[in-house]
Amino acid sequence: MIEDKNQQRTQLSDLGEFGLIDHLTKNFKVKHKSTIKSIGDDAAVLNFDNKKIVVTTDLLLEGVHFDLSYMPLKHLGYKAVIVNLSDVYAMNAKATQITVSIAVSNRFPLEALEDLYAGIETAADIYDIDVIGGDTTSSNKGLLISVTAIGEVESENEVYRSGAKPNDLLVVSGDLGAAYMGLQVLEREKEVYKVNPNSQPDLEPYTYIIERQLKPEARKDIVKLLSELGVKPSSMIDISDGLSSEIIHICKQSKVGCDLYEEKIPLDPQVISTCEEFNIDSTTVALNGGEDYELLFTISQDDFLKIKANPSLSVIGYIKEEKEGIHLITRADTKIPVKAQGWKNFND
Repeated sequence: MIEDKNQQRTQLSDLGEFGLIDHLTKNFKVKHKSTIKSIGDDAAVLNFDNKKIVVTTDLLLEGVHFDLSYMPLKHLGYKAVIVNLSDVYAMNAKATQITVSIAVSNRFPLEALEDLYAGIETAADIYDIDVIGGDTTSSNKGLLISVTAIGEVESENEVYRSGAKPNDLLVVSGDLGAAYMGLQVLEREKEVYKVNPNSQPDLEPYTYIIERQLKPEARKDIVKLLSELGVKPSSMIDISDGLSSEIIHICKQSKVGCDLYEEKIPLDPQVISTCEEFNIDSTTVALNGGEDYELLFTISQDDFLKIKANPSLSVIGYIKEEKEGIHLITRADTKIPVKAQGWKNFND
């Protein structure tokens, strides 16, 4: 991204911590009756009556999870919210509140944080959630964002990773591999820019996959769709680390095996063409790419007809007995053990 050197820069020290919090959060409105007390006291107060509460948290670190040379701050704020909401929806729950904490170095002026919080505010508006608190502190390592998401679910509707049963069908929403290929394009253009800062990349052929990387969406719509169809998944997980890792999580926690069919894995045409350009196998990308934030779930075969014609859902596998193992059935009809090779937070 070409930086405007003449931007206004307000030092964070001009506001102080509480002035900064007041400034960044002044536009957040309360939308849920479960939010009794929001920002402005020692703690938020929530009342969910007799529903079950789900809580999840994620940490995003500059240089590990995002690169500000091509990730706009507004997109980053949006994405930081989305990755947490996705975990709530993976429990078949409704997301209602978030807290946002940041650690920031003095190279970031107030205007940069305004952009970050504009993205957070946009996500909160689109996904109908309340921002109820958080923290700000200084950092000597760049930018760190921690978001905690809170949601509610009726007791009879909660879905864990551990409920898959032999003969269930494995289903995925949307398509896979796009976020990873979007990252490959952005990394390539970053290297080109380093060599020639005057070069202007033509990203038009890659709009879909770049958006999937920079501005992903959480599948709130799929939770609503399944409810409308009268389908309760037997297990569910969101695809953050890669399809192979998530299938293994479901199988291990449910104590089952699985056959995954290569020909059934949904791929966008832009993913296929970009994989060919980069000489990367598209199935490998779909299995191991990560950051798709689609929902992977299992259903009883009795529910197949309810989802069969839906363009947002693909049946990609079949749950088997645990002793059968976890395999990819290739287009050539060979069986290959599925291994988790997606995103790893800690390298051996």
